[in-house]
Amino acid sequence: MEVRDPVLRVVPRPADINMNGHIFGGWILSQMDIAGGMTAHTHAQGPVATVAIESMTFHKPILLGDVLSLYAKVIRVGRTSLAVQIDVWARRRSAPEELKVTEGVFTFVALDKNQRPRPVDRPDLAPGDL
Repeated sequence: MEVRDPVLRVVPRPADINMNGHIFGGWILSQMDIAGGMTAHTHAQGPVATVAIESMTFHKPILLGDVLSLYAKVIRVGRTSLAVQIDVWARRRSAPEELKVTEGVFTFVALDKNQRPRPVDRPDLAPGDL
């Protein structure tokens, strides 16, 4: 793993656990959406909305007590959209090193002041202004 700062660091709570003692998949998806949205917002220099989850892989279960670090980076930029790779690593109480538990690619679209798609590289313009 390349050295970089996490976009988000979270710890699941008991309410986030399913009957198997693992984190609900939807809970980690929402955390990934937050981290990806923060990264896309920064790159697009303004509001973005999630439009797709291109891929999602659960490598290992996330357990109560894990400290999760979410890393995100823009991997593709279109005219109005951005694809963000999000990797989730867990530090377990019993393990000295982090484990990659989940990864995915989320797509976001840049929004103008009217909540319409706008060019990523021009936050000041709406599509009709080009």
